[in-house]
Amino acid sequence: MVTVPETESLVAALRAQSQRYHDRHPFHRKMNEGGLSRRQVQGWVANRFYYQENLPLKDAAILANCPHREVRRRWIRRILDHDGTVDGEGGIEAWLRLGEAVGLTRDEVQDERHVVPGVRFAVDAYVNFSRTRPWVEAVASSLTELFAPDLMAERLAAFERHYPWIDPQGLAYFRARLTQAPRDSEHALQVVLEHCRTPDEQAAAVAALSFKCDVLWSMLDAIDRTYADR
Repeated sequence: MVTVPETESLVAALRAQSQRYHDRHPFHRKMNEGGLSRRQVQGWVANRFYYQENLPLKDAAILANCPHREVRRRWIRRILDHDGTVDGEGGIEAWLRLGEAVGLTRDEVQDERHVVPGVRFAVDAYVNFSRTRPWVEAVASSLTELFAPDLMAERLAAFERHYPWIDPQGLAYFRARLTQAPRDSEHALQVVLEHCRTPDEQAAAVAALSFKCDVLWSMLDAIDRTYADR
């Protein structure tokens, strides 16, 4: 097991990555300040859907590579959260409803016609990372969820305050993540602390989380460039 000093140091190093989280991106700040046009909000929702629909593939890759049954038993809940257990449920469905709430059709969100190359490249790189890197590094990359609850609460409040034209029922995804993200990040952090024991393993875990921050930041870079004047 990781010793107490090592555990504290690793947790601090992981949490320090919050300084690179995408909530600091100019596009994200502008969104939360109410500075986006309708088309820019729609572009963000449509492009972010590509990330959302690939999360179960990322989590399935972790399951396929993870040799520990007790980890798999809990990790599979993430897939169910996103895919749902029946039609009309789950995070992907909730995001499609968000698309409708901002004025997009389900077809144009699902057929990915609005997804820009930079977003596709970043998301595909994240899925590939989860398939090809050691499973615990892929788990560590998910720890952006450590920073997500505050972000979700802020985003929900910002959308309700600044974008009254969005149907409030379409914001259900953000409300669900207020409870799901803390649960998921607590488990992922527990797994990383248990299985990243050597300095090299701990450094790899921090690097994986840094990579994930780069993925999210790159997505916003691509969206910002595409929709800057719309």
